[in-house]
Amino acid sequence: MKRILLMVLYNLPFVPWWWFQLCYYAAHTDKIPEDKKYALLKKITVHANKGGRVKIKVYGKEHIPGEKGFMFFPNHQGLFDVLSIIEACDVPFSVVAKIEVKDILFLKQVFAILKAKFMDRSDVRQNMKIIQSVTEEVKEGRNYLIFPEGTRSKKGNEVGEFKGGSFKSAMNAKCPIVPVAMLNSYQAFDTNSIRPVTVQVHFLKPIPYEEYQGMKSTEIAEMVKRQIVETIGRYHG
Repeated sequence: MKRILLMVLYNLPFVPWWWFQLCYYAAHTDKIPEDKKYALLKKITVHANKGGRVKIKVYGKEHIPGEKGFMFFPNHQGLFDVLSIIEACDVPFSVVAKIEVKDILFLKQVFAILKAKFMDRSDVRQNMKIIQSVTEEVKEGRNYLIFPEGTRSKKGNEVGEFKGGSFKSAMNAKCPIVPVAMLNSYQAFDTNSIRPVTVQVHFLKPIPYEEYQGMKSTEIAEMVKRQIVETIGRYHG
């Protein structure tokens, strides 16, 4: 992709060292403190975005919970989404992604450092194991990000269907749900353009367990989607 090449060329003097660090951290992720790993990802992402002519505008940063053990639920626009949230968020988090993106260069190293989990949508049993694993880790204080659409919308700022099953881990962990509205993220990697891009990341007010307790997963999905769609409608244009 043209923009990735632009990112590399802009940061060319630093790329060999950063790539070595990325690969080393990815291979030794269990031995390196979370804060140190996340700081590396954030530093590289910020410089790469600047070189790639991508500006990240962050809204609602104060809504990110101060206590560990919460889950982000953003709309899914493209391959750039996770990188934009890394720049926008100062708190380490992990990711649940679809298995198809597991081996994409650079993202592969980023996901390894984040200790991401990958879902094979054709394997129900494997998905159940991941839901249980994420539940336990969130209970222990790890933060997670899941895209409730399950796949990129491929329609720009239009939001697709939110799947109720995406919220099972949050429900089981009884943790805060943080809706995240993404705008224009698809323009970074999912278009063949290097024009300047401004991506908006809106962290919406957390939904505590007490507010969604007793609701069905599909009802939670609709509630979170509605908040994100309303935010996109308010800021898009």
